Amino acid sequence: MTRLSVNVNKIATLRNARGGNVPDLVQCVRDIESFGAQGITVHPRPDERHIRYQDARDLKMVVTTEFNIEGNPIKSFMDLVLEVKPQQVTLVPDAVDAITSNAGWDTLTNKDFLTEVISVFKREGIRTSIFVDPVPEMIDGAAAVGTDRIELYTEDFATEYAKGNFDAVRPYAQCALLAQELGLGVNAGHDLSLDNISYFAQQVPHLKEVSIGHALICESLYHGLETVIGQYLKRLAE
Repeated sequence: MTRLSVNVNKIATLRNARGGNVPDLVQCVRDIESFGAQGITVHPRPDERHIRYQDARDLKMVVTTEFNIEGNPIKSFMDLVLEVKPQQVTLVPDAVDAITSNAGWDTLTNKDFLTEVISVFKREGIRTSIFVDPVPEMIDGAAAVGTDRIELYTEDFATEYAKGNFDAVRPYAQCALLAQELGLGVNAGHDLSLDNISYFAQQVPHLKEVSIGHALICESLYHGLETVIGQYLKRLAE
């Protein structure tokens, strides 16, 4: 079964909008895990506009499932990951001022850089994953830099699926097969939702984990966290 990692950035955004500690991020994470989520994802950015670096430290003490920290491997991010030592780090090439992640790595152009960064984390026993577009050359490049997993960037799939173009899943399925052949684990994330998650999980083989935040939190405004997490787990198990 594909595992569900809940990205809690939006909970931190809501907290930060008013100051103080409401909603309590740590308690929310405890509840999310109790509702069945199999992982927690955070994506701290340099301006700490949602997840703060201290949040990652605090959550390390309470997360009982898999803790995944994702972000651009600038020095402050790398120092944080090496301090916290989550089970997984996901490398994302987002710009400092990016609203959200909007592209995968060019694993060919950035081969030397990624190889060096990944080796640092792997020496500390931290599983590495890199954010990539569903392009075979980028999957080949990912294998060459020594990563453990890839995370397929799924925005294009989600956009096309909403238009009724179900064939948009094909590049993801093909890249997942290639990744498996190359010995890479396959994760996926970005704009996956209750509307498209079943189809994606059914069509993309060897899918180990999906990271879902924005859609899950928006859906939970209407249905509640416990209900929505249960619905994701049901769809992933179908």
